[in-house]
Amino acid sequence: MSETLETKARKAVIDELERQAAEKPETLSVRRDGDRVRVEGEIDIDSLVMVVVGAAAGGP
Repeated sequence: MSETLETKARKAVIDELERQAAEKPETLSVRRDGDRVRVEGEIDIDSLVMVVVGAAAGGP
């Protein structure tokens, strides 16, 4: 079964936020809580947008 665009975008956003938090834990924390995510700190919005666009375009 193929993932929907929404599922791909959701996964891409969460993965990117977690990547950014791992890279700079002093400025960003991300915590999953079921189907919600708690984010505190600074986000590199350009990188986040790029992964969403990539997910929409069919990227990995």
